[in-house]
Amino acid sequence: MSGVRIIAEAGVNHNGDLSRAKALVDAASAAGASAVKFQTFKADLLATPAADKAAYQKLTAPGSESQLAMIRKLELSQAAFLELAEHCDRQGIEFMSTAFDSISLRFLHERIGIRCFKIASGELTNLPFLLEHARLAEHLIVSTGMATLEEIRQALGVIAFGMNVQQHADARASLECFDAAYDEAGKTGFLKDKVTLLHCTTEYPAPIDQINLSAMSSIRQQFSLPVGYSDHTLGLTIPVAAVALGACVIEKHFTLDRTLPGPDHAMSLDPQQLASMVTAIKDTVSALGNGFKVPGSAERSNIDAVRKSLVASCAIRPGEAFTSDNLCMKRPGTGMPPAEYWNCLGRLSDRHYCKDEFIRP
Repeated sequence: MSGVRIIAEAGVNHNGDLSRAKALVDAASAAGASAVKFQTFKADLLATPAADKAAYQKLTAPGSESQLAMIRKLELSQAAFLELAEHCDRQGIEFMSTAFDSISLRFLHERIGIRCFKIASGELTNLPFLLEHARLAEHLIVSTGMATLEEIRQALGVIAFGMNVQQHADARASLECFDAAYDEAGKTGFLKDKVTLLHCTTEYPAPIDQINLSAMSSIRQQFSLPVGYSDHTLGLTIPVAAVALGACVIEKHFTLDRTLPGPDHAMSLDPQQLASMVTAIKDTVSALGNGFKVPGSAERSNIDAVRKSLVASCAIRPGEAFTSDNLCMKRPGTGMPPAEYWNCLGRLSDRHYCKDEFIRP
C-alpha cells in the first residue's frame, strides 16, 4: 500500500458560519489530511417539514425543531462554497463536498469543477440521484452504511450504466439495464479505477462492537474494488485498525470544538486528535511494508550478535567424538550454524578444542 487518502470530514460543523468553515480548512491542512470535505445542500430539497430528526440528532441537537429547521441553520450559500474552494487551493488541500440534491451536485461539478464525489450512505439507494453522479463524475467514493451486499451490487449497476456513456448512450435507464451493466463491468473490470467503496456503520457515535471491520474483506472479495472506511466511532483506534486491514481511504469527522452546539460536534475529532490520527495512519502504512518476509536493513546488523553458533561446551581432544555433552550453542552467530548440530554428532574431532571455541567445519 503506497498511501491512504485521508478525508477530514468537516461536514456541517461550521454551523452555517463561513469563517468557521475556513478555519476547518486550515485545521485539516495543518493536520496533514489529503482532503477536507463539506456537505452541500438546499435544505428545502433535502427534507420535508414532517421529517423528524435522527435519534442521535435529538441527543446532540436537542429541541423540538424538525430536521428541516435544524439543517436550514447549517446551510451555506453557493457563494460561500466558491470561497471555500478557493481557500482550499491557497492552503494546498483538496476541496470536496457531498451533494444532497441535483442543484447542489451540478453546482459543485460545473462551478467548482469537482470530478471525484463522495456518496453518503443515505443516498446509496437513491438510484436516480446515483445515476446523476455517475454521468458527471470521473471517480465515486461510495459509503455503504446500512447497506446489504445486494444493495451495493444494485448501486454499482447504476454507476456502471451511468459512467459507461459509450456503451449505454442510447439505452433507457431501467433496473434491467443496470443489472446488465453490472454484469458487463464485472467481466471487464470497468469500475476498478472509477469506484471506491467505504465500509461504514451509520450511528453517531458508532458502538465499537457494531463496527464489523471484517466486512471490509467481504466487500473487497465480493466486488473486487478498492475498499476504505468511513468512521463514526469516538477516538482514533478504529480508523487506524482499518488501515491495517487494507483501507485505502479513511473518512473521519472533525470539528474545531467538540462542545459546540450542533448534530456532529460531539462525535468528531478536535484538530489535535485529527493530526494524531493522520500521523498514526501514516505510521501504520509505513509499518505495513511490502509483505516480503526477509531481514530488514534495520535488523541485519544484529544477526551476528543475537544468533548462535556451535561451540565446544568443554575441552575436546583430537579423535574424540562430538556428542550432546561436549557441544552447545552460544552467541555470536559468526561460526557454524546450529542447524549443523546433528551432522556433527558422532563424528570424530580432528583437533583440540578449548571450551567455548567455535567448532570448525
